[in-house]
Order: sequence, then C-alpha cells, then structure tokens
Amino acid sequence: MAEIITEKLSHVYSAGTPFESTALHDVSISIPQGQFAAVIGHTGSGKSTFIQHLNALLQPTEGRVLLDGQDINKDKYTRRDVKRKVGLVFQYPEYQLFEETVYKDIAFGPSNMKLGKEEIDERVREAAAFTGVSEELFERSPLELSGGQKRRIAIAGVIAMRPEVLILDEPTAGLDPAGCAQIFENIRCYREKSGATVLIVSHSMDDVARLAERIIVFDRGAVVMDGTPAAVFSRAKELMEIGLSVPKAAELAVALRDCGVGLPEGIFTHERLLAALLQVREGRKC
Repeated sequence: MAEIITEKLSHVYSAGTPFESTALHDVSISIPQGQFAAVIGHTGSGKSTFIQHLNALLQPTEGRVLLDGQDINKDKYTRRDVKRKVGLVFQYPEYQLFEETVYKDIAFGPSNMKLGKEEIDERVREAAAFTGVSEELFERSPLELSGGQKRRIAIAGVIAMRPEVLILDEPTAGLDPAGCAQIFENIRCYREKSGATVLIVSHSMDDVARLAERIIVFDRGAVVMDGTPAAVFSRAKELMEIGLSVPKAAELAVALRDCGVGLPEGIFTHERLLAALLQVREGRKC
C-alpha cells in the first residue's frame, strides 16, 4: 500500500501569458496508507487540479509529489508506472466507456498491463463484484445501460487494475439518492477489503461526514482546513463564508445555537443532532 506526500506543490496554468492563473500554491500534505479522505472546496478552489497531480496526469510547476518516498515525476517510466498504482476516476466517467461489451470495458486496464488471460478474468470478476456489476451484463453494450450502471462499470474498470490508491472526482454526480448510496457503499467495501487509500472529491457533505476519516478543505489554491469531520464541520460558519455547504445536521445545529439552544460544537450527523436535542429536552447539559 502507499503513502502520498506533496511538498510545496504549486501549479500555474498558462504561465507567462496574459491568461496565467495559479491553481495551487505551496500545498504540503501527507495522506497515509489506508486512509479514507475527502477533498472539498468550491468550484475553482484547486481541488481537481490537486488530485490530477497525484497520478502524474498533471506535473507541478513547483514542488514534488511522492508515492512511498519516490518522486512520481522522476521520469516518463515512473509517471507511467504510477498510473497503475494510483487509479483516478473522473467526474462522469461513463462518458469514457467505449468498448463493445461491459466485460471488455472493465478488462481494458488489466489488458494493457500485459497480464495473462486468467488473471485478467479474475480481476474483471473481482472488480465487478466490488462495484455491484452483475456478470449477466458482461456481454451487453455498456452504452445500453442506466446511468448508475455505467458509473459502476467505469469505476470497476479502474478497480480492476487493483490500485493502491483510488481517487474519485465527484463519483455520485448526477445520480439519484439510491444510486449515490450504492456507489458510496461500493467504494467503502473496496477500501475495507483491499486496504487501499481512498480519496474522494465530493459536494455531498452528508456523505463526506458519514464516510470520511479526514476532510481536506481547499480555497483559492491552498489548504485552509484539514482534520476529522468533527473538527472541520465544527467550523461550519467559516465553511459557509468560503462558499461551501455543510451537512444538514451541522447547518441546523448552527441555526439552533443562533436561536439560543444550548447545543455543543461538533454536531455534523443526524444521529448526533438528535441525541443532543434529546438531552436539551430532558434538561441535561450536552
């Protein structure tokens, strides 16, 4: 498994032109092996640019990205190899499905790794099971299927490469609540059984609060908060000031405090809010 470290990572788009724009500035962060972390930030905050550096899709203007202590941009061979270890699932990945059948689409990555036929088959079936893709769909065209099915197939195609780090950019964008819940359960299952490091970019604060061990908040190309969900969402007003939403439970807790209800800080799930309100009703200190 793998630890990712960024050292003074900066990225400038269109450097030296009238369109020059600094997307990242001096980002130094460590994501240990096996952690489930979430990256949040408003549009243009730098979060998507950040994750694209973690598998060498983008290269730093300044600074380094290390995977298990090795600079992933050391040379073209290292950049090639890191893409097998760090799997990146883009937003709306179903638009990248192109093979004739579901099976071939999931098998595309392992096939390019020059694996044997039996191992490719094992990985396809394993990835399909992790993501809830029925083997009955293997011979169907992925383009015929529903949005949620396509999303799971696209994620399976990355998981079939058995990445040590799995990064997902808005994995539930555009899905209905049931589809969102299923995708997040698939991701949780993969992380639990594989021990992989998982990093998600998401605007779904309720899901982030429920699943992530750590939340990294970006604003204007820099990390402005970094901690547990309890620590980050206890700063709900600051998050809202930089244009972010917070879990509904945290938002309601802030409103109730403003109305004089004696609720403690650190409420970010419905369960914690309910417990605190019951204590207030019973006249006990939270």
